[in-house]
Amino acid sequence: MSLKEQLNEDLKTAMRNKEVVKRDSIRAINTMIKQIEVDERKELTDEDVIKLIQRGIKQREEAIAQYKAASRDDLVQKEQEQVDVFMLYLPAQLSDEELEAGMKEIIAQTGASSMKDMGKVMGAATKTFAGIADGKRINEMVKKLLA
Repeated sequence: MSLKEQLNEDLKTAMRNKEVVKRDSIRAINTMIKQIEVDERKELTDEDVIKLIQRGIKQREEAIAQYKAASRDDLVQKEQEQVDVFMLYLPAQLSDEELEAGMKEIIAQTGASSMKDMGKVMGAATKTFAGIADGKRINEMVKKLLA
């Protein structure tokens, strides 16, 4: 079953069970998918959907930071609940140890030795860890290992 089909099935289930947060979150994901499919006139693959979900999580985390700064705890909670639902549709994320081991391997393959080589490492790492590690975590790990 594709990710889009899974989302539609979960939407139906959430509607039946009156799970408002899950229903609204899945609708938000479906809206992002439809917008891209209509604008670009193409069918999205599971990888494309995962990228969209990651983008949605990033947007909501930025909103959470702004709401915290404005002391709007009600909105922080709402956004966090949506992030939690979005996370259900991402592949299992790598642990820090797994990410570090993978990064060391990539650094050895690219022959990186200093921060000047960060671009080469980041390019290879983002392709290798697409969907299973956040770009921010990858960036922090590269800085840690190359520093």
